[in-house]
Amino acid sequence: MPKGLVRSINRAVPMHAQIIKKHITVASLTFDVAGATGVGFGSVVIGDFPEGNVLMLGAVSYMQFSGPGGDAGLVDTWVGDYGIGTTPASDGTISVGDEDIIAETALAAATAEVGLRTRATGATATNAAVFDNTDGSLEINVNLLIDDASIRADDITFTLIGDLHISYIMLGDD
Repeated sequence: MPKGLVRSINRAVPMHAQIIKKHITVASLTFDVAGATGVGFGSVVIGDFPEGNVLMLGAVSYMQFSGPGGDAGLVDTWVGDYGIGTTPASDGTISVGDEDIIAETALAAATAEVGLRTRATGATATNAAVFDNTDGSLEINVNLLIDDASIRADDITFTLIGDLHISYIMLGDD
């Protein structure tokens, strides 16, 4: 890469960069979904934010979820939803912080427990948010829900493959 201003801007400390564009690639990350009773839910952390106040500008994700294959507790043609947020899903709903980066998005029916790669977008000007990460603990969580009729066991291991493209601005720190 050539030296000069372009290289300097790309190497800037996040707090001093004007707009930060981050690409997170997820390759075969596994996590468990609980679903013996009601809607199945699970979460996995795929990244984090730098310390400070984070103004979300936008995000686009392409995610694919796969079940373990041949598990009696999961229907081969399972359906569900996913969202990406700063908090992990703690129950059978995706709400508030569970979807403050990418809103809840429906997944098409799986085939042989393998879901389709699904595109979702979020954080538009109408729902822009400033995340308080002044303590440096904020994470990027992918939250998965499996419809009640599709799951009937706990600890079913799912595999996530995908990409998240996210843009934000740092607005200082305390």
